Amino acid sequence: MNNFELYNPVNYVFGKGQIEKLTHLIAPNTKVLLTYGGGSIFKNGIYNQVKQALSHVQIIEFGGIEANPHYETLMKAVEVVQKENIQFILAVGGGSVIDGTKFISAAVHFEGDPVEILQKRILITDTTKVIPFGTVLTLPATGSEMNSGSVVTIAATQEKLSFGGSALFPKFSIVDPTVIESLPQKQLQNGVVDAFTHVMEQYLTYTHDALLQDRIAESILQTLIDIGPSVVEKPTDYKLASNFVWCCTMALNGLIQKGVPSDWATHMIGHELTALYNIDHARTLAIIGPNLYKVMFDTKKDKLAQYGRRVWNLSGNTEDVAEEAIEKTINFFHHMGMKTKLSENTDEYQNTAEFIANRFQERGWLALGEKQNITPDKVREIVELSY
Repeated sequence: MNNFELYNPVNYVFGKGQIEKLTHLIAPNTKVLLTYGGGSIFKNGIYNQVKQALSHVQIIEFGGIEANPHYETLMKAVEVVQKENIQFILAVGGGSVIDGTKFISAAVHFEGDPVEILQKRILITDTTKVIPFGTVLTLPATGSEMNSGSVVTIAATQEKLSFGGSALFPKFSIVDPTVIESLPQKQLQNGVVDAFTHVMEQYLTYTHDALLQDRIAESILQTLIDIGPSVVEKPTDYKLASNFVWCCTMALNGLIQKGVPSDWATHMIGHELTALYNIDHARTLAIIGPNLYKVMFDTKKDKLAQYGRRVWNLSGNTEDVAEEAIEKTINFFHHMGMKTKLSENTDEYQNTAEFIANRFQERGWLALGEKQNITPDKVREIVELSY
């Protein structure tokens, strides 16, 4: 097992009726910026619950954060924070609102051009130079409610870039599984596939001796396979909803990645598809993931076989089980409503592989994956196979 440090200071508040605890989680008379997205919180009653619980603080609202939060939009929020001397930010939304809030938090006191946080992937580690924030999760998928990572889109250059740092953990996150009752099926499908792929990025690398991390990862995958289709059909079932939401958090709260290698190339390529064609994040993962496993088969086949045997209960020799495991994954994605070919999601795909490979070359992203062997040429091959 590799050396590691585990640090996660988030006060994770889980269960029914927990929004009312905001009254005790934010100090009286604090000046709070309330961030949210397109307005679904007004339809499902969450906005009213939050406002009622925040009667003891001063609130300024900032809505309209996009499904893939735009740097340009977030900088307007930064101006509000600076002008109004905001002391705390409360993100009410899904991963995009929370990710956007992390950027706002980091950018307010950043010395220099805040776009460099994204372009140079600057680690934000000084807690005295960020605006503290909390979250009320309304859309489970990304795990952003319990981690310090974020992804933001620069609309002007069609780039979707990640950043993070130990100063960007939420102070608290309120996670009520009943919020999924009003979500569209497509968003629930996306949440299952997003969480599933988060686990795969940290698990499907090569065999190692971190036995517990593998078993935890496999249990999350098995749980998502078991409940994924059902939670889409019956989001009011609290047993399904609560386990789904907890899986999403556990998939990316840092626990299963400790002491093990990780990949993340599927996400890095998928982000380009979202930036170029506005394809939902989870759906880009379903497009790229299985094809990356195919192109990098020789590197990953032993772990693919372990995955096939333990998660899908397959039997046979290593190569056969590994290949069947990929097909099982594709079938699961189809069952979750994913279209796993790029050509099924956009008509403008013909030059995508070359464009992304060149962009990675320009950025100096020359060696991705757990073994640093996914080159721009391999990226081109993966994307072409995804057509």
